[in-house]
Amino acid sequence: MHELSVALSLVQLAADAARQAGAAQVLALHVRIGALAGVVPDALRFSFDIAAEGTLVTGARLEIEEVPVRIFCDLCNAEADLPNPQSFVCPICQQPAMRMVQGRELQLISLEVP
Repeated sequence: MHELSVALSLVQLAADAARQAGAAQVLALHVRIGALAGVVPDALRFSFDIAAEGTLVTGARLEIEEVPVRIFCDLCNAEADLPNPQSFVCPICQQPAMRMVQGRELQLISLEVP
């Protein structure tokens, strides 16, 4: 379960940022996870509580925005979400689409501190 290592990294980043801001605790982390990032949101939530225990992040909310796979089709110049990320076919013209615009992100967007 590599979600634990991701959770540990998020906790470390959040704790470091809180210390730099002079905060004694973190109330919430806002994270974006792409559909093809290889991270299971429920497993990350579970791992996050374990990773945060005993740190400035203990008890913080983990708010996850799940990001769909979005492609740009060079053939029809359309940008669209892929309903099935297993098949990189443009949903507009039904041709193979090779340029992914989003869907692999794993980003810590913001923190809430008191």
